[in-house]
Amino acid sequence: MVLVSYKPINTIVLAGLIVMVIHFLHAGRTCATLPGTEESMTTTIDFITALFCQVDDHLPAIPKHPEAHLWPSEVVTLGLLHALKGVGNRAFYRWLTRDYRALFPRLPERTRLFRLLKTHQDWTRVFLAAPTVLGVIDTYGIELIHPMREGRSPQQIGRKGVSNHRWIVGGKRCLLLNQWGLVVGWACDTANVADNSFQWLIRQVDGRMMVLSDTGFHAAEGDPANLKLCQRGAWQDRMLVETVLSMLTLVCHFKQVMHRGWAYFQARLAFTMAAFNVLVQWHGFQPYASGFVPLSMAEFSL
Repeated sequence: MVLVSYKPINTIVLAGLIVMVIHFLHAGRTCATLPGTEESMTTTIDFITALFCQVDDHLPAIPKHPEAHLWPSEVVTLGLLHALKGVGNRAFYRWLTRDYRALFPRLPERTRLFRLLKTHQDWTRVFLAAPTVLGVIDTYGIELIHPMREGRSPQQIGRKGVSNHRWIVGGKRCLLLNQWGLVVGWACDTANVADNSFQWLIRQVDGRMMVLSDTGFHAAEGDPANLKLCQRGAWQDRMLVETVLSMLTLVCHFKQVMHRGWAYFQARLAFTMAAFNVLVQWHGFQPYASGFVPLSMAEFSL
């Protein structure tokens, strides 16, 4: 015999509970409208599926290891999602397993997953863009720990340096962009190094690209032949790099990361650069009548 207690429930309360349940079931399932499709919304599952297809088209020649649980395209897709989500490793893994585990049924344990991203970060090189006649180079400081915590741990990988007129303890990333704003090459070092230490990145495109930079890239020993130093206020074409850095800051939350190993930090950089190049070209370039090509990736923010 089962005893059931019946108690009438208020209709307004019941309706409120139904709305809450529906909202919970749809939380995290929708993302912003994709560029060019403002009339219709898409789910995050659709976006992840489409992202995987694009990645798979770029990695047809990489075979799957017989003992691997994930295909190379799955590994890279997860790395791009981590870069786009812009949170720490634990938070990203919780989000992934809670909402989208069905898309990656053989997802490995968290530490194993990020070791895979570190090991296979070179796969992202296929997403780098080709040089153009004109390009831009600049650096970007990334904070790893608060300056007050400097020197507390012997495993500290960041160093103190100046970024945006303030002190940080972390790393410095150098970006080389082509005339469309796509990443052609990148490098990283600790935040205390000078910008001119990245001149080797400019020399790699000598004869193919004229690179605009600020005066921080000047070296007393001499500058590359394809480097054009620009004084403040001159060559407004350099503002393209500020647009790119702004998107990385606001969408990927890239100004502050929490990596404690240099190889993992480099992997985060590699997948972030690849994610940027993929997303800003999602629907192709659509220039204005003036010839200006707008860049946007905010619609993909997770």
